[in-house]
Amino acid sequence: MIRATLSAALIAATFVTAAAADCAPDAVELRGDWGQARFAVAVADDPDERAQGLMGVEEMPAMSGMIFLYDRPQPASFWMRNTLIPLDMIFLDRSGTVTRIHENAEPLDETPIPGGDAVLAVLELNGGMAGRLGIAPGSELRHPGLPQEHAAWPCGQ
Repeated sequence: MIRATLSAALIAATFVTAAAADCAPDAVELRGDWGQARFAVAVADDPDERAQGLMGVEEMPAMSGMIFLYDRPQPASFWMRNTLIPLDMIFLDRSGTVTRIHENAEPLDETPIPGGDAVLAVLELNGGMAGRLGIAPGSELRHPGLPQEHAAWPCGQ
């Protein structure tokens, strides 16, 4: 009985450690009714990195992207100036919940793409990826750069 309890505790501890390890700065996970996906990401969390974004990038691996993180929820609008590949822009609130998706933003287009008034993060993926996977408003994103106390899907779960 004691051996079984210790084995169960060890398995549970391993699972929690693995889940926490999965929540890494260079990756995001998304989940929803459609399933779950993990993307390797570059992080843009200061004004210069956010201004540069994916400008000049000629191609990006399928399960890769960039996450833009802000210090507080705020209005956010993007454009595609000097961006050479079509992108899906996934706008998130402070809980990491998807609030809006702009699919297949056109390369080099300078038309503003509004994300809303309370955006804390934006995930950019290859154009069409959100639709292919079924990512939709209400999907949840997990990343250590989001405030864990407000996260719909916190790290370690």
